[in-house]
Amino acid sequence: MKSKPFDRSEHVYKNDAFAELVKDAIRFFNGTPVHTLPPPESFLGTGVYAIYYTGKNTIYKKYAELNRLSYSYPIYVGKAVPKGWRQARVSDNQLEQSKELIGRLREHSRSINIAQGLELKDFMCRFVIFEDASSDMISTIEAALIKLNMPLWNTAVDGFGNHDPGSGRYEQAKSEWDVIHPGRAWAKKCNGAHAEESTILSRIKSHFKNIERKP
Repeated sequence: MKSKPFDRSEHVYKNDAFAELVKDAIRFFNGTPVHTLPPPESFLGTGVYAIYYTGKNTIYKKYAELNRLSYSYPIYVGKAVPKGWRQARVSDNQLEQSKELIGRLREHSRSINIAQGLELKDFMCRFVIFEDASSDMISTIEAALIKLNMPLWNTAVDGFGNHDPGSGRYEQAKSEWDVIHPGRAWAKKCNGAHAEESTILSRIKSHFKNIERKP
């Protein structure tokens, strides 16, 4: 069987229904209740979450202004899925019984609680639990929310969601988040060359200027 001449258009997938589904999921996400970080009760499930800042740290004062009337500008967006999820080794029942989402939010709470310059009481969160077939949307919705909101700790400052790299891997650089918010014990062990604090702060200022220019 002979191959056909190359035509790029024959490889482009388009589906307006998919785009509307993503928009619908984001509308639902934005309408979910906002809770303290971490949420006051434990729960089961995996999904997507956003974290909001309303404190007085001068670095992030713009977020306090933007979120004064409603929580519309997250400082961080993330997802929570069990190990083996990417390799499709997780059953629907495992997803429903997972504590990955509440666990991730609690992990972030601990990072903030020991970080210099931050207070946990200044953070709130919202989240959506995806179950059964809808769990396939987790990465898509996370990416869509990041693209839509451009959260600072996803786009301009890296490292907030990092884990302890483990023994034997501390030759890597300390993350930018850990440079400006020291406190995590494992981050202190990272001895690679890291970005200067002044460079990171300059990038944050540019980030907020871009937010102000958004329609």
